[in-house]
Amino acid sequence: MAQTRFEFDAAPHQRHSETSKAAAVEVTPRLGILQIAVLKFIASHPDGLTDEQIAEGLGMNPSTARPRRIELQAQGKIVESGKRETRSGRMAVVWKIRQ
Repeated sequence: MAQTRFEFDAAPHQRHSETSKAAAVEVTPRLGILQIAVLKFIASHPDGLTDEQIAEGLGMNPSTARPRRIELQAQGKIVESGKRETRSGRMAVVWKIRQ
């Protein structure tokens, strides 16, 4: 039964890595909370935010924030709204709440 949970219900993970699987199981119950945090943060910034700004603003590791943003995008809750320069001088997509 636990194997089914990994295959279908756990967060994305590297299937060949036991530590990745364990981390996916650990974070799965919190996915909703993290998605909500990212969504509310984006909603509170009408001009939109880059992945870098989302991670920094929420104090999240980029490896945690970006997948939550990708999930929100896949659900159609947020959309691309242009590009903005990052601290490194590169251009990054700006994300906004879908109107």
